[in-house]
Amino acid sequence: MADKHELHEKGLRLTPQRELVLAAVRALGHATPEEVAEKVRQTHPGINLSTVYRNLETLENVGLVQHTHLGHGGATYHAAAELTHLHLVCGTCGSVGDAPIDVAANFVQNLSDDFGFKTDVTHFAIYGTCATCVK
Repeated sequence: MADKHELHEKGLRLTPQRELVLAAVRALGHATPEEVAEKVRQTHPGINLSTVYRNLETLENVGLVQHTHLGHGGATYHAAAELTHLHLVCGTCGSVGDAPIDVAANFVQNLSDDFGFKTDVTHFAIYGTCATCVK
């Protein structure tokens, strides 16, 4: 479960739904709202999808979770503390891999220096072909 002090530190009232949604996001890693709801329903079958969406939005607004777009579907969510990597999506097999965020440092700096554009590389996926499919 989520740390109760952590939710209070963010100015959130502790609710069972909020605690369950945050715990599910952390357990799943990359998860859609539907996957989060399915995980929560394993122990609390009464939770509905709109409750999960509301709580994801609240948790994102205070910086505990963040969403990323990994494909053409909806967003996936991660615990914000775990956003230390880039998302590498294979267009052939659909696998999602990770790369250290530092590999994009020059790219991010060039965008800032050349265009004055501040980039959040944790918010999007990089598409290509994974090493397995290249072979």
